[in-house]
Amino acid sequence: MTKNMGTIDKAIRIGVALIIVALYFMGKLPGAWAIALLVIALIFVATSFMSFCPLYLPLKINTNKNKPETT
Repeated sequence: MTKNMGTIDKAIRIGVALIIVALYFMGKLPGAWAIALLVIALIFVATSFMSFCPLYLPLKINTNKNKPETT
């Protein structure tokens, strides 16, 4: 799997995930929206730790400015 996410991209995703989780625990997200956004937050965190976003492949997006690594 080729890493296709850069440091800034990962930081933004983790930041958004933290905001979603904070809003959930403060009770600001109602019902089904809360579940949907928590799933998105989980996906953001998982893709950030893997440095790979499957959605970037068909869109040919690569925010990783370093030499591509294959794992």
